[in-house]
Amino acid sequence: MIHFEQLKNRPALLKCLTGLTVEGFLALLPAFAVAYANDLDQRDKQRETPRQRERGAGQKGALPNMADKLLFILFYFRMYPVQMAQGFFFGLGQPQANEWIHRLSPVLKAALGYDLQLPARQAQDIKAVLETCPGLEFIIDGTERPIRRPQDPGRQKANYSGKKKRHTRKNNVITDKRTGKIKGLSPTVEGKRHDKKLADEQDGAFPPGSKLWKDTGFQGYEPPNVETFQPTKKPKGGELSPEEKAVNQAIAKERIGVEHSLGGVKVFRIVRDVFRNVRDGFDDLVIEIACGLHNFRIDHPLTA
Repeated sequence: MIHFEQLKNRPALLKCLTGLTVEGFLALLPAFAVAYANDLDQRDKQRETPRQRERGAGQKGALPNMADKLLFILFYFRMYPVQMAQGFFFGLGQPQANEWIHRLSPVLKAALGYDLQLPARQAQDIKAVLETCPGLEFIIDGTERPIRRPQDPGRQKANYSGKKKRHTRKNNVITDKRTGKIKGLSPTVEGKRHDKKLADEQDGAFPPGSKLWKDTGFQGYEPPNVETFQPTKKPKGGELSPEEKAVNQAIAKERIGVEHSLGGVKVFRIVRDVFRNVRDGFDDLVIEIACGLHNFRIDHPLTA
């Protein structure tokens, strides 16, 4: 069984299994403990009968302390094993592993929220967050995650992505160009949805005077009072001029930052591998958490 006490003196292995350094893990742990205590309080309020014993009484489980609970959920996000394997690594059965995954994921999200690492989700919140970014330079892009082929024909059609040629779920992300942090995240939608249509539906507002880099998937997306930069599409049956190619290359160099950010998010295999979980809303929860973990890793570099 895996325990934090085994790994804290093996920093390279801890980083491999969780995506965090020892220093980063210990920095996140206090917020995670507070979020877990708040979750227990909420559960106590929802009990039909009052608690008869103090918390902590009774038999000790396979996740006896807070560090092991945090290790458990970070390991799941980083490695994304099947739940039977997840349980094996931590001395649990598959049903117990499933229960802990769905119990600790919202706790991890809350902990990242306490540390102000989560991306904004609502249009008004995104604008407020973007206003705090020095330079007001942003990149918007769409990202897709593969899912298992749905059995329902309607869901099959909706989630089939013409770009990826597979069934996917999609989000738009807004990245701070200077820091690489993901500041805004759209709702999770079916892979068929067009990037620009999703951006229009979210109706996000950028601070006046912002600069926004985008790709051709956002053709026609022009937020007010924002200077936008987009590559020129090659005309059908024609070629781009040398000047247009040079401009496109310059824009691509500026936009590469969003690819680096998305690569940082997809260090966590739960948002890179074929998504297997079927609980409603969990696909949206995990992408938000993965973005928060990416932002957290920027503040706690792996070279520390």
